[in-house]
Amino acid sequence: MTGYQLADNVSLAGRNTFRVAARAAMMADVSRADALGELFEFAMLREGPVLVLGEGSNLLFVGDFPGVAICLTMAGASIVRDDGDSAVVRAEAGMNWNDLVAWTLARGLCGLENMALIPGTVGAAPIQNIGAYGAEVGEFVEAVEAFQRDTGQVKRLPAADCGFAYRDSLFKREPERWVVTALELRLPRQRALRLDYAGVREELAAMGIDTPRAVHVAEAISRIRTRKLPNPALLGNAGSFFKNPVVDAGTAAALKADHPALPVFAGPDGGHKLSAAWLIEACGWKGKREGDAGVAEQHALVLVNHGNATGQQLLELARRIAGSVRERFGVSLEPEPRIIGARFDPA
Repeated sequence: MTGYQLADNVSLAGRNTFRVAARAAMMADVSRADALGELFEFAMLREGPVLVLGEGSNLLFVGDFPGVAICLTMAGASIVRDDGDSAVVRAEAGMNWNDLVAWTLARGLCGLENMALIPGTVGAAPIQNIGAYGAEVGEFVEAVEAFQRDTGQVKRLPAADCGFAYRDSLFKREPERWVVTALELRLPRQRALRLDYAGVREELAAMGIDTPRAVHVAEAISRIRTRKLPNPALLGNAGSFFKNPVVDAGTAAALKADHPALPVFAGPDGGHKLSAAWLIEACGWKGKREGDAGVAEQHALVLVNHGNATGQQLLELARRIAGSVRERFGVSLEPEPRIIGARFDPA
């Protein structure tokens, strides 16, 4: 058993949630982390471009991928240490993220409830340092297991070595070096719930929950996300396309003075985070459509494929959106998904 399967000239249309047409010169489905050492001995992986592909929920393909796409299929979770007040959970890279959230809640573990229903796999979570509703996965990471391509070894990196930042990590900054194979999370059995993000308390009240537990928060957030965000299975999208921009205190104060309705939050390193959705909607983009490329009617932060949009068409729309925000507000927007085959330069 090699632990991997290879195929030539594979369609990626069903492996990205934008559902744009693209092909990979080769696909490697990997079922065991220890098979990566042998796989990366092939010249095509040592010398050519490599893309690690989960559910494709944070990617935009702008054309075909000329190298090898690696899909990690190993899934599953287990408790590897239990200290009573908290436990360390190990999850394999190919496991669906929301399945992991449900798995932990079913075992009385808290922490991931605010990140319920985020699309994608466990392996993608630390790369992007995913987050939602006031929580980030990096807060709970004990360690990340990753294959180090330059040494050919699987390495366990403690959280302090992972370089977590807002929607960023060592693994995102060095994609040619690392392949995330598993994630270890330290999760408490009791913690103060985070309910102050917009709409959460209201949703709990609508559910008739007076004394919420973590599982109720997960349900409330799942309901909110289902209403606010289009389902990728029905309308191609990659969730939030732009990061919320972080600016200094002076810039935030000046923008707030000119635009009192602009939501401003505390950001990393003393900065101030602005609502990208508000900025985009203020520029008139919400619900706009250019051919099959468009902006969701429910949420201005989500770009959508109404059917046959190409990656190039979606990228050009994103560039125009960012250009209009920069022109009106003097604020630069950065894409959240990884763009394969092109650079992002605002129009």
